[in-house]
Amino acid sequence: MRRHALAICSLSIVLAAGCASTVTPSVADRTSARRHSGTSGYTETLLHRFESSPDAASPEAGVILDDAGNLYGTTIEGGANQGCPGGYNSGCGAVYEIDAAGKYYVTYNFAGMPDASEPFASLVLVHGTLYGTTAVGGNVYPCYAYGGDGCGTIFKIDARGKERLLYQFRGNFGSRQPDGQDPQAPLVTDASGNLYGTTAYGGADEYGTIFKVTKAGKETVLYSFSNGADGGRPYKGVVRDAFGNLYGAAYTGGNSGCVGGCGTIFELSASGTLSTLYTFDGASDGGNPYGGLVMDAAGNLYGTAQNFGNTSCNKQGGNPGCGTVFRLNGKHKFKVLHVFAGSPDGAVPNEALIVDKQGNLYGTTSFGGDDTCNGGYACGVVFEIDSHGKESILHTFTGGKKDGEVPYGGVTRDASGNLYGTTVSGGIGPCNGGCGIAFKLTASRSSSLASP
Repeated sequence: MRRHALAICSLSIVLAAGCASTVTPSVADRTSARRHSGTSGYTETLLHRFESSPDAASPEAGVILDDAGNLYGTTIEGGANQGCPGGYNSGCGAVYEIDAAGKYYVTYNFAGMPDASEPFASLVLVHGTLYGTTAVGGNVYPCYAYGGDGCGTIFKIDARGKERLLYQFRGNFGSRQPDGQDPQAPLVTDASGNLYGTTAYGGADEYGTIFKVTKAGKETVLYSFSNGADGGRPYKGVVRDAFGNLYGAAYTGGNSGCVGGCGTIFELSASGTLSTLYTFDGASDGGNPYGGLVMDAAGNLYGTAQNFGNTSCNKQGGNPGCGTVFRLNGKHKFKVLHVFAGSPDGAVPNEALIVDKQGNLYGTTSFGGDDTCNGGYACGVVFEIDSHGKESILHTFTGGKKDGEVPYGGVTRDASGNLYGTTVSGGIGPCNGGCGIAFKLTASRSSSLASP
């Protein structure tokens, strides 16, 4: 489902600043950065080094993979519209594709107001159409009052590259009933084509919402967080079970022992009742779960807590501790699977995990790893935790022009066990510290025996 940048030029109302050219890295660019990742059995290849406008820049989210082996992702900066209306001068962000042959295309350039900007989340592909969220932008004028840059949107892009705003959030500015604001999470779908997600802000108490949007664009706020026992700031969305129940993590609220609360794991039943399944203590269990959850076939939930855990680890600055990986089983029994220790281990996991059929977990940490990188904060790692709870570091990022640094997004995995993802910085380009990369970790034969 290749979307050439040429096809986007017809959208003159959106692309008044011009159409981004197709950017294809040379074979030397893709192969010169191949490196072995220690003893993990994985080898890294740089698929693309983002260059900023008119190229995309700064991918906060990971990538998704279709059945043909094409990758799709978003960036919060760059694109053809460098002077983003209602936003910043670093670009409005873009959607890109890396096809199965390794060719890179800018699929869509966001244009701020009257379009959207800053897609922080990964995409979802449904019957050939991409759906996603932007944290800001939209055309709700009151959301731009007092220096604002919009309340955020839900968008769709068809196979021809044509974009449509399916819904534009109103926050508490332009709606009679408090709407959500600042969606930073990927969407999930049901069999009827409805979309579900979260906003980090807005709602009745300004601590975020869970929402539903029909395929016709009608939105319903299913729940507004209060930052009490229910939690607050659900940054990274929800997962949905076969019965229509939604599960997610809230960054704040719950135990008041942390500043603003240590966070919660919640369930919103299909009938609309929210239950708090676990409240973080901000101790050895971790605290502040920023990433979302993943559910296995048995109904177990897995996730990460960004902070706490081992409070003596060597992370610089910020809240104490380097974070944890946890499991919440079907009986709501909580177990810590791994406590991050900084360097050479990882620190500060920011995104949802993936789980294979054997129960192995894969993810990233934004920091930790090589403590000579990123001014001592270290540049992050890709890790695996096997079904027995043993952690392996699959790749340690080294930054600079030849590698990425700070993977805010998670990873996706193909049928051969190869992993794909992004880093928000590193590589080349005029961005501070580089404009980020898209990477592939190729599994050796011994590493790829487990099915995804």
